[in-house]
Amino acid sequence: MRPTLRSTSTRTFVAIPLAVTAEQIFRRRRVQVGWLPVLAIGYLQYRAAGAYRLPRAGGPPGMSQGMPERLVTDGPYAQTRNPMYLGHLLFLGGLTAATRSPLALTITVLLVPWFRERARKDERRLIDRFGPDFEAYCRRVPRWLPGTTPRSAAGTHSG
Repeated sequence: MRPTLRSTSTRTFVAIPLAVTAEQIFRRRRVQVGWLPVLAIGYLQYRAAGAYRLPRAGGPPGMSQGMPERLVTDGPYAQTRNPMYLGHLLFLGGLTAATRSPLALTITVLLVPWFRERARKDERRLIDRFGPDFEAYCRRVPRWLPGTTPRSAAGTHSG
């Protein structure tokens, strides 16, 4: 994570939880601890997928910072094309469920389409970089949820 609010991971895993925690304290609401494992799973998925990808793909840590040198299609990337973004969304969903916070719900609802569009933009860039290899990968692996049917790379519908 880069310690700046321009970093998606800093916003997801630090700034948003801090804002929601402040709201929880102000409202004197208890956290539903049964949902805390979902937050942990989301964060750990984000970290593990990033740690897996970085040495294999080369290049910078994130697509917003540049392009990978190699296409990674194994490990967590054999299950979903976006395991790091999925980790963000799992974390945010867990935060929303654990806190029952209107603020967390609003942020999560707004970020789902933002992550969807970001994934689509990343895929367009990866098609330009890796061409048929990335397109073949997209036909094998769903964009989001493991076990769903993959569809197009940069199209509007994909698992």
